[in-house]
Amino acid sequence: MSAPDLSLYLVTDTAIAEAAGHTVPGVVAAAGAGGVTTVQVRAKDAPAADFLALVGEVAAALPAHVTLMVNDRVDVFLAARDLGWQVDGVHVGQDDLPVEQVRHLIGDDALLGLSASTAEQLRAAADSPARVDYVGIGALHGTPTKPDAPEPLGVDRMLALAAESAVPAVAIGGVKVEDAEALRGSALAGVAVVSGICGAPDPAAAAEAYATAWGAA
Repeated sequence: MSAPDLSLYLVTDTAIAEAAGHTVPGVVAAAGAGGVTTVQVRAKDAPAADFLALVGEVAAALPAHVTLMVNDRVDVFLAARDLGWQVDGVHVGQDDLPVEQVRHLIGDDALLGLSASTAEQLRAAADSPARVDYVGIGALHGTPTKPDAPEPLGVDRMLALAAESAVPAVAIGGVKVEDAEALRGSALAGVAVVSGICGAPDPAAAAEAYATAWGAA
């Protein structure tokens, strides 16, 4: 499978989107128009049927050129594929199913992303026979969207870890537009954003601002 464009990576959050007066599919459609290149649907507390329905709504709202990832739930990804929806892969964390098992289940034609926060985890991702396609390094800053996130890395440590990664990496965790500017031109392949787009009054304009800051517009 061809490498995904990770330059502006949106991770959805239903509660944040709804608090800002949006639906997740509406945010995704607007953000896709604004310059988002990859979307990960995250709904950790949703029942499987609701998660699957959300993935279907997002897939229908997403521009065809934007990569679509499913957070954690291999079963939801496989069900979406079985229904013929355009989903591209699964993103898992360090405490989810091991990447070797995930790769076996999703097949060689799907993308596999992995969260990482240490040099050891980055080396393990690169060395895994599972073919990890990219890593999400975080958290850049403290963020309420992921209460179990590791201690914030800050810009300097983020840049150092990205330089050590042998697979493409995106920065995640409270990433603001000014962070995208500070991280641009580094070893990172892109920035991942949650509340900065999901919670923005105008998600399309917010996505465009991030894309411009990163240089992806």
